[in-house]
Amino acid sequence: MSFNIQKAQGVNLLTKLKKKVQQMLTSQAIAAHKIGLTPNKVSLIGFLLAIASAGAYAAAPSYKWLLLLATALLLASGFCDTLDGIIARTFQQVTVFGGFFDSVLDRYADAIVFSAIIVAGLCDPAWGRVWGPVWALATLAGSLLVSYSRARAEAAGIKMESIGLAERAERMLILAAVSIIAFFWLPALGYGIALLAVLSNFTVIQRAFHVYKELKKKTE
Repeated sequence: MSFNIQKAQGVNLLTKLKKKVQQMLTSQAIAAHKIGLTPNKVSLIGFLLAIASAGAYAAAPSYKWLLLLATALLLASGFCDTLDGIIARTFQQVTVFGGFFDSVLDRYADAIVFSAIIVAGLCDPAWGRVWGPVWALATLAGSLLVSYSRARAEAAGIKMESIGLAERAERMLILAAVSIIAFFWLPALGYGIALLAVLSNFTVIQRAFHVYKELKKKTE
């Protein structure tokens, strides 16, 4: 019982922190709106930044400093992913297609970035040529299923906000952190990817269990 209370408090704290960050970005959203940026345009910019980040990761084995560039581009992409929603809500531009468009681009962005890490062999220094790609593929699968599980649950009328340890923002921050460390010690990226594999797939399990409990309540 105490564990559930602590868990709920942690979730509430994380939700409040996210809302605080969103409030802080309102001024940037207003500035973006003034220069003619719509939520869909910002989503597209974020996607292009993710592609650029993937390119930097892919070339990082030859030029190690590109890990820092990849990290900066990844964080910029994540910033856009937050900003588009704030613009949409602030200026009443929320649309069904906009939500769909943003979600699809996010999934492509995740796939492209992790694919670049696999192709570049950036997990190999930590795990070798066999297990390195395995961990990265597990992370990619988990990342996609975190989003898919939320979409399926919300289609069934179950709220999923802040359910699970590793939503997209948390995954991007972890990847950014280990990428910076990898500039100094390359195996750190492989170990970070393994951590993301565990956290993302555990999040899927958390969400599945949450859906099971909520559906069970409805049938009682």
